[in-house]
Amino acid sequence: MTRPDARTVAAVAALGALILLVTLVVWRRQDLLGVGLALLFVLLAMIAGVSVAAARQADEPPAERAPAPGQHLADPLAVDADTLDALDSRDALRAVRDRRRGSGWLDDPAGRFSDR
Repeated sequence: MTRPDARTVAAVAALGALILLVTLVVWRRQDLLGVGLALLFVLLAMIAGVSVAAARQADEPPAERAPAPGQHLADPLAVDADTLDALDSRDALRAVRDRRRGSGWLDDPAGRFSDR
């Protein structure tokens, strides 16, 4: 059995949410069944929204997507936000300064930062 397309999932979930919304408005139940139907409506609406977002993301050309985690950026000397957060401010500033000068770990054969 094949996996349904994101558009199909979105359409079915939106239709189910619409049916539940109409049912809730017509019945006007204020007991446990009404709460259960309302929670099911919210769940189906969220599934429809996520499926629409997945369909839109699938339509984007691959060149416009951001690099996946673990992939290198186009600039090998770029310092990302996670690296800056992991270092304390003095080490982060030294690393950025060294990379801009070209005397960072890329020039050091031992792979260490040189403290000049």
